[in-house]
Amino acid sequence: MLGPKTDILNWDDYFMAIAKLCAMRSRDPQTQVGAVLVDELNHIVGTGYNGLPKNCDPNNFPWDREGDFLNTKYAYICHSEINAIDNADKTRLRGSRIYTTLFPCNSCAKSIIQNGIVEVIYFSNKYYATNESIAARKLFGEAKIKTMAYVQKEKPIVIYLKE
Repeated sequence: MLGPKTDILNWDDYFMAIAKLCAMRSRDPQTQVGAVLVDELNHIVGTGYNGLPKNCDPNNFPWDREGDFLNTKYAYICHSEINAIDNADKTRLRGSRIYTTLFPCNSCAKSIIQNGIVEVIYFSNKYYATNESIAARKLFGEAKIKTMAYVQKEKPIVIYLKE
């Protein structure tokens, strides 16, 4: 008699893989970030990726990192965490956790706290030494938001997309 498949993804690997897939929607030529909000029952309540606000043509905005503020992407891009929160079922945000491919900045940290999200699981913290990251960690600490670096538990997930 055949038994159930046992080598399935654990929840952390599953949700981080979805966050990475969300990041693939980003048009940012340098940094693609994805985020997934998950409630206590492991149901996805929202997803997001970094990009322009709705109805904004990506061809009409700069994508540079350096230069005059108004001529850089930073004046216009919405972060993945904010987009996930904006796209979420607001009735299910309290007590949820967020999986994100990049540690949140201070602005996203404020929104995470204000919306009752209790845990942040992040893939990369490459901006650890920046003021935005330092402020985010201080906010999370004060608000008692659990933060955890993602550690892949299973073999790497490879997704092949066909046309």
